[in-house]
Amino acid sequence: MPTVKLNKKEVLRYIGRKYTDNELKERIPMIGVDLEDINEDDIIVEIFPNRPDMMSEPGFGRALSSFFGIKTGLRKYNTKKSSYKVIIDKNLKNIRPYTSAAVVKNLKLNNEKIKELIQIQEKLHVTYGRNRKRCAIGIYPLDNIKMPIIFKAAKPEDIKFKPLDADREMNGTEILDKHPAGKEYGYLIKDYPMFPVFVDSNNKILSLTPIINSEYTGRVTEKIEDVFIEVSGHDFNITKKCLNIIVTALSDMNGEIYSVELDYGKKIQSPDLENEKIKINPKYLCDKIGVSLKENEIKKYIEHMGFSYSKNNVMIPAYRADILHEIDIAEDVAIAYGYNNFKVEIPKVATIGEEDKIESFKNKIAGILTGFGLIEASTFSITNSNILNKKMNLKNEHVELANALTNEYNILRNSLLPLLLEVLEKNRHNEYPQKIFELGKIFLKDVKEETGIKERNMLSAISCHSKADYTEVKQFLDSMISSLGLKVSIEESSNESFIDGRVGDVYVNSRKIGYIGELKPEVITSFSLDMPVSGFEIDLDELFSIIL
Repeated sequence: MPTVKLNKKEVLRYIGRKYTDNELKERIPMIGVDLEDINEDDIIVEIFPNRPDMMSEPGFGRALSSFFGIKTGLRKYNTKKSSYKVIIDKNLKNIRPYTSAAVVKNLKLNNEKIKELIQIQEKLHVTYGRNRKRCAIGIYPLDNIKMPIIFKAAKPEDIKFKPLDADREMNGTEILDKHPAGKEYGYLIKDYPMFPVFVDSNNKILSLTPIINSEYTGRVTEKIEDVFIEVSGHDFNITKKCLNIIVTALSDMNGEIYSVELDYGKKIQSPDLENEKIKINPKYLCDKIGVSLKENEIKKYIEHMGFSYSKNNVMIPAYRADILHEIDIAEDVAIAYGYNNFKVEIPKVATIGEEDKIESFKNKIAGILTGFGLIEASTFSITNSNILNKKMNLKNEHVELANALTNEYNILRNSLLPLLLEVLEKNRHNEYPQKIFELGKIFLKDVKEETGIKERNMLSAISCHSKADYTEVKQFLDSMISSLGLKVSIEESSNESFIDGRVGDVYVNSRKIGYIGELKPEVITSFSLDMPVSGFEIDLDELFSIIL
């Protein structure tokens, strides 16, 4: 968890009431943060990454003010209209395609407030922005730039400006190679032929995002009252939420929020501070936290967490990034109710802990295959369509990630066998034969599931060497199934990944559990292999249900 050092005097000002150190020590941990220290000047806390809105003096003070019952309920933030505009270049589509933006005026900055502003930016970068992978923040003196601003892609050699804390002008490539920020974050963009930059109407570069601001247009000092803020990233909703966290904090610092028009071809007003609504079931909520609450009690606890409540509807403030489901509301109600107020109860049923039966079954299967001389592998659950479909000659449906950071890892695997082939591809330099297996989950679309995704435990095994064939892997499969006291049968089938006549569906007790065969030469060569490969994949959940 990120550790945040907060100015105690400022936090108390945002809370709206004075508290002694002992009172703060007693009450702060109750909101769900780890209190490390309170001294004369600072409050040092560890804050869970799911609450990025609390990683600043305004945000932390606002949360405590609600929790302590001083100013409960939903805070309202107003946005004033303006003529400011950001034009987004379509060439950013495959680089860093989205930005959200705002202007905040009349900040009356001093040294302490600048520290607060820098901390908000840095902590959001590390947590919500995942070290700038998901989103990156730029804050600029409004007086130093001319609207409208263009967010565009430019060739590295054409990007020339003096970065913050540099002693000279650099181009894009030099910034990545020589500037400290470029060395640390350059990997995020270095493989793209063009880099994302913000440029104003005077053709002055504001920043090379997500790396560094310009010394001239991107340094905020005590003389600055009005700032332009942009958040760039790969998912518009993430940039929007991150911007909301920043501007609401600055509004609490007595800043005035002004809108910016985002021109994507379609025009969008930013920031969007509209509150979100979630419908809750009071019975579900009470069942989840294990306490019977009346509706007026639910309302009170919900308002102590900074929400509003009316007729089973909860309004979520625009700066909360962690509320995705009704269960999240239940968690906040439990926090407001107080974990120290839950009664300790001895369960009516005494049980003895034991290993999950399916895990025990998987361990048994792993032991059998290891005995046959196969080596167990472990691959990532996230991969790409090129591995799962294109290289396998398939067009299977898969589950895409909503906020994938790269095209290399943007879908959940729907099969283990392609990932094992990728393992072989990366181990071509090792001696043969190579015989490996994996026990792991795959993910399939299923509208009947609450999440729309069904998980299955699978087993896949492959053999790769000069004499690898169907007979060899069939022997592995036969021996494994017979060791479980079952018999296996194979029915010839077709599969675009396997050689016709050398592929079949696997059946146990007349129930189909998988497939087996020799891979086609074009599939083998697509993984840069030059030896035959045979293998099988079976549904372990299905097999386990047969032996129960």
